[in-house]
Amino acid sequence: MSLAPYAADPAASRGREFAPPSDGTRGPRSAFQRDRDRIIHSIAFRRLAGKTQVFIAPDGDHYRVRLTHSLEVAQIGRVVARALGLDEDLTEALCLAHDLGHPPFGHSGEDALHAALERRGGFDHNGHTLRTVMRLDSPYCDHPGLNLSWEVLEGLAKHNGPIAQPAWALAQLDAEFPMDLSRWPSLEAQVAALADDIAYDNHDIDDGLRAGFLTLDDLLELDFIAELWADVEARFPGASQETRLRELTRTQIGAMVNDLLETTRANLAGLRTMEDVRGAGRATAAFSPEMAGRERRLKAFMYERLYHHPDQVGTAARAKDVIARLYAAYDQEPALMSPAWAARLPDAEPERGRHIADYIAGMTDGFAIGQFGRIFGSVPEGLSNV
Repeated sequence: MSLAPYAADPAASRGREFAPPSDGTRGPRSAFQRDRDRIIHSIAFRRLAGKTQVFIAPDGDHYRVRLTHSLEVAQIGRVVARALGLDEDLTEALCLAHDLGHPPFGHSGEDALHAALERRGGFDHNGHTLRTVMRLDSPYCDHPGLNLSWEVLEGLAKHNGPIAQPAWALAQLDAEFPMDLSRWPSLEAQVAALADDIAYDNHDIDDGLRAGFLTLDDLLELDFIAELWADVEARFPGASQETRLRELTRTQIGAMVNDLLETTRANLAGLRTMEDVRGAGRATAAFSPEMAGRERRLKAFMYERLYHHPDQVGTAARAKDVIARLYAAYDQEPALMSPAWAARLPDAEPERGRHIADYIAGMTDGFAIGQFGRIFGSVPEGLSNV
């Protein structure tokens, strides 16, 4: 399929931080196909299988984790990219990599690391995603990181738009390999960000219903969900409620994707090149005002009923305490870290504290719990509520 003129062209990539070999031994792939494959083959990507999406260390097999969420984001992103004539491989790479910087226990772990690094510049998962792919996950002999293309790095850095004041992690990396942070990213990056919203807005509902934290009556308080549910009931009167709820999720995803396509096509009027997209001064990939309003209401509902549910808040507090105590233990006795990490521990701050945070951020939920038990002799009860 030919690319639209405003799509990212792998043949015109701005390149990689470290010059790759030119001997042709890696097969007939485009630059963005190589990026996608490097991400999938990375250790950081595999660790997503053990990291929190909504529920911490869930006992059930059917709850989503960061890995399954990332795969679902990639599926939605590819659909949208294909419909708009964008580079599907770049879009998929961005979708697959967007959560690589999340520490164990999701936002609870992030809050604990941010507090531990408060005097060292703080911690944010987006900056740590770039730190992971550019410096920490290093499978190559001749350079650090995965050496992804510029287009992937800039898309990960600013998928939510231009960045005027980057935090320390992104600022350091941008100084070494500038990512044009003041301008809008590619349309592929903008699509990846909205694919993320579509995926977790709807799939987190599915997990919330499965766990019993949400009920159908709760959802029907939202008028646009009630309308979709009435349509599903009319189309499938004999189906079980469980399968109709799954149909509701699919219907809502379809509605959001179609709205995104229609609105983005309208926004593309007059934009003919990638540079036009970067210089548009606004997001080009977007929901309509009506759908954006619905999406904001849905997020507010999910924060109130699911993410800030009393059981979730209690579990999150315990998880945050685990990360805080792990950080304090490694800070006091670095030999408790793995030998390779302990051997590389810098002497001076803030690098020393950031190194400890890098070690913890790479952990899965289960590994963090195991390390806590090894150091402190027991594991706090109630670290999983499903």
